[in-house]
Amino acid sequence: MRPSLNILDDELIGRIVDEAKRVLAEVGFEIRGPEMRRRLIEAGLPQTDAGRILFPRDIVERAIADAPGSFILYDRDGAPHADLGGDRVHFVPGSSGLKMLDHRTGETRLANSTDFVEYVRLADGLQNIAYLATAFSTNNDIEAQVSDAWRLFMTLTNSKKPVVSGAFTEHGVPRMVEMMQLFRSDRADLIAHPMSIFTITATGNFRYSEDSCQNLIDCVEAGIPVEIVPVTLMGLIAPVTLVGATVFHTVDVLAGITMAQVIRPGAPVLFGGAPATFHMKIASAPMAAIEALQLDVAYVAVAKSLGLPTQSYMALSDAKILDAQAGAETFGSALLAALAGVNSVSGPGMLDFLLVFSLPKLVFDDEMCAQALRFVRETRTVDDLPVDALIDQLMADQHLIMADHTMANWPTELYLPSAIVDRDNREAWLRQGGKDTYGRACDEVDRRLAAYRPIETDPAIEAELRSIIVAGLVDQTTLPDIPPPPEPFDEVPSGAAARRRNPRRHPTAEPTSGGVS
Repeated sequence: MRPSLNILDDELIGRIVDEAKRVLAEVGFEIRGPEMRRRLIEAGLPQTDAGRILFPRDIVERAIADAPGSFILYDRDGAPHADLGGDRVHFVPGSSGLKMLDHRTGETRLANSTDFVEYVRLADGLQNIAYLATAFSTNNDIEAQVSDAWRLFMTLTNSKKPVVSGAFTEHGVPRMVEMMQLFRSDRADLIAHPMSIFTITATGNFRYSEDSCQNLIDCVEAGIPVEIVPVTLMGLIAPVTLVGATVFHTVDVLAGITMAQVIRPGAPVLFGGAPATFHMKIASAPMAAIEALQLDVAYVAVAKSLGLPTQSYMALSDAKILDAQAGAETFGSALLAALAGVNSVSGPGMLDFLLVFSLPKLVFDDEMCAQALRFVRETRTVDDLPVDALIDQLMADQHLIMADHTMANWPTELYLPSAIVDRDNREAWLRQGGKDTYGRACDEVDRRLAAYRPIETDPAIEAELRSIIVAGLVDQTTLPDIPPPPEPFDEVPSGAAARRRNPRRHPTAEPTSGGVS
């Protein structure tokens, strides 16, 4: 049995889905992309006198049936990397940050390319961060119209992991598709072995913008899986109640899924979202509000009832620094996401309403994700029923430390966190400097950056990647400099591997500090 969570019963889910289909058919959407409008009308979707596109129930249901229940992401080399579907959970850095919290200076500032490449090199080695994201803006040193492609370049040349990305202009997708295709034999190979998920944002107010419509067309035609992500603001542009907000959210996502399937039946789509509540007193939009997390879990339950893979913005915090609030919000929402079986969880590394990215928080979040993943492992017997033999040994020795059962199973049954999580006694903690969580996380960032090992990229491919980006520049004449990777050195182990070790208790194996994926 896998631990799970559901806050909606089947009857209520059915009513929510039925109401969403009714709204789609009777209210419809304002589709601002002219090419998308044309394709929908040609596919038989009617429009009102006011120009709204209606989504008939039968077309929506056919789209749900056409959308795959799971799909595989492949790495840069074309090897299978992540299976998205069922209750398989993958944690991913959050996206759309505007600033970087510099752990070296404590300053929150606009990010640059050095910040971004350090983030990629750091995330590449984090065991519980399944794949990457083009996590924060780098417009401090690159023109905005090519910044999305520039971030993709830095990701592709510093990590082989897949990436969640997206275009921030109406015609940004083709440039990025051209870049990814350089790592595949042809367009058909890219469609068969996707290495990226692109985010399509539902605009709200039952509307899809020009950018979202065109990016959706370009992604689906190129075979890039997409995640439909409404920013459902409870109490502002969606009902303040859970069920009402879930209906609004479902309407937004099903419209996006239907459009994707009209373009290409069978296109992989994630039923996603980035809900928040609207704080009535200070007019903020907290994504870690408990009601927003309820909405995450609720719409995921709806998606699973329809057999669709899922995405959510969780494992993040609205706090401004890595403090007690950040830890509580991140672990609490990561655990909820794991229990709900969210397939792609965007959020690690993010602070301040998704505005700020922090490298120390990313390594801290890697630990929180590991523990959430550990909690939802399948519960099973491991030679422990009946327990008579274990009782006999306990009575004979007064402990089970040296029991064969303990020796055989503790490396897999007991998770030992890295040094970011303090599990030592006070005296040892003081001898190591008495640092708090943030201090230990900063040390881990620096250690991991120093230990990064570069990946090889064909020089001809790298040159072509750069030329694609340069072709999009307007005023800038050169691309930003990227710092070289560190010189190789003999890495000192961190965390569990660096703790005191008794060779009599560990005769053959050293425990690892990695989580379960």
